[in-house]
Amino acid sequence: MEQIKKQQIINTAMRIFKEKGYFAASMQDIAEACGMAKGSIYKVFPSKEDLFTGVFTFVHRTMFEQARELDRSLRLAGDPPKEILRRKIEFQLQYMLENHFFTSEFKELPITANENFQVEWKKKRAAFLTWHRDCFYEAYGDSISPYLGDIVAIYRGMSREYLSHAVQTAIACPMAELARFCVDRMDAVIRDMIDKEPVPILKVSSAYFNDINPVDLPTRRANLGEFLQYFAQKVQELPQPERIQKELLEVIDLLRRELQQDKPNPTLVRVYTNFLDSVDELRPYVRQLGLMLNHAAEPQKDSPDQA
Repeated sequence: MEQIKKQQIINTAMRIFKEKGYFAASMQDIAEACGMAKGSIYKVFPSKEDLFTGVFTFVHRTMFEQARELDRSLRLAGDPPKEILRRKIEFQLQYMLENHFFTSEFKELPITANENFQVEWKKKRAAFLTWHRDCFYEAYGDSISPYLGDIVAIYRGMSREYLSHAVQTAIACPMAELARFCVDRMDAVIRDMIDKEPVPILKVSSAYFNDINPVDLPTRRANLGEFLQYFAQKVQELPQPERIQKELLEVIDLLRRELQQDKPNPTLVRVYTNFLDSVDELRPYVRQLGLMLNHAAEPQKDSPDQA
């Protein structure tokens, strides 16, 4: 009985949130639409944030359940791998378009600071990334293993942008056609990666980080060390006398050693980066390095996963 009541509240809240928006929708509105006393709603969901989180979780759980059912039916039908990929992407685009308020618009809401919501958001994001990785791996096999992080990132960026246009009715393209377009473009990208074998930019795990789920401090510092290696390679390519190149490489090495300290000396770091900034060709690298240093120096914030 309690589960039926909870589901009724979630279904009703979903409709009210869509109609009125997060801020305008009140617990009283939802209670009246349910035909319940407001106190009955609060017994199940202690706050509006908890209720929105419940709707958010339900929407995505339903999507993944339907995705698994689609996967089983496509396997039984024996369709070609690329057609299976297209059908899966079409399903995702259509579902997210119809439920965009709970799959994208929430990012501008204060709900993102709610700890319970963050926990569910991280679960959803991890499930999405795993699903996308599996979709492309099943379509292309081991040949794309080194590039799965980049492939997933490129696809997610593409689909997110086109979905945003679709939600705003800036494009008049059926999701089936958009899915076909995305799959064809991704096929060209993937074939090019397989053919040219570029050095991957992203590890698969890199895609799990973003503003709600920030990169941990050790990973930031490891990435900083890797960037300094790129920096050194750039110095070796400069049309500079060997003496100048040697000085620049020595400064990069001194900077690397300083940044390995538990508490790097900010004055020394500033001196080294200012020296590197004196070379015009290196300034874009120095600016990016400055951003990375600022992030690496930030104290690690507690997250629901660490609580």
